[in-house]
Amino acid sequence: MKYKDYYETLGLPRDADEAAIKKAYRKLAREFHPDVSKVAGAEAKFKEVGEAYATLKDPEKRAAYDQLGQHNPSEDFSPPPQWQHQYAEGMQGFEDLDLADILDALGRGGMRGGTRGARRADMPAHGRDYEAAARISLEDAHRGAVMHLDLQQEGGPRTLEVKVPAGVRDGQRLRLKGQGGKGRNGGPDGDIYLHIEIAPHPVFRLDGHDLSFDLALAPWEAALGAEVQVPTIEDPVLLTVPPGTQSGRKLRLRGRGLSNGRGGRGDLYAIARIDVPAALTERERELFGQLASESTFDPRTVARQEK
Repeated sequence: MKYKDYYETLGLPRDADEAAIKKAYRKLAREFHPDVSKVAGAEAKFKEVGEAYATLKDPEKRAAYDQLGQHNPSEDFSPPPQWQHQYAEGMQGFEDLDLADILDALGRGGMRGGTRGARRADMPAHGRDYEAAARISLEDAHRGAVMHLDLQQEGGPRTLEVKVPAGVRDGQRLRLKGQGGKGRNGGPDGDIYLHIEIAPHPVFRLDGHDLSFDLALAPWEAALGAEVQVPTIEDPVLLTVPPGTQSGRKLRLRGRGLSNGRGGRGDLYAIARIDVPAALTERERELFGQLASESTFDPRTVARQEK
């Protein structure tokens, strides 16, 4: 059997925790995704990364893998006797098997509880699971979308139509049951696990299902109050800016954020930012000068008092 160093594949130490494993996988899956990567051999690397993650994310599979010890990648090795007794009772040998297939069957009952001495080839085996990354827009996360994924599987390339439900979150994993590799000897088909990434938006920032954006205000709008048109994920709406609005104040538009998939929505926050004209007309300069001479407002004094 050929050894595969899954920790090296993900660029992790052997004591990496679950969060580090997930973070490393997501980074590499984006880097080598066949749809976006221009790196030579990206498809093969993407498959290796998914295989490593499928083992290390599962506590039982990882424990079994760690008991194999550490070897050089692609080195021929044999699992220790206690490993076969604990995890693969009933198998006669490993010479013609692949490490990924053994670990994939592990934890699904495919290698335990069989008649001692029975060949694995005669046993029901769960089809292989696959990992895939899907980058979607903020609008698609809000409304839901149908997308087409190009996958590399055992039988070759495959295009799969996937319905992404409204309300998905950045980093969420969707399970496509039975869409993975074919089961053997009556075993169930595997699954595809789709990792959702929401692309950055030119206007809105995302926090869960809440959105925020910067709202530019003229000094007189902030001081006197105003009604201004602001964008939302759907159509623009009128927002009332209260008199005396300070820069950095969060103005909340309830229920104008993203769909949460349960009939509700997050909120939208307009973050006030006060801008001044870069160039003044003569009349504007005169009016600002008049305000400066008559106003008693000193923002530095106010700031000291607030402290």
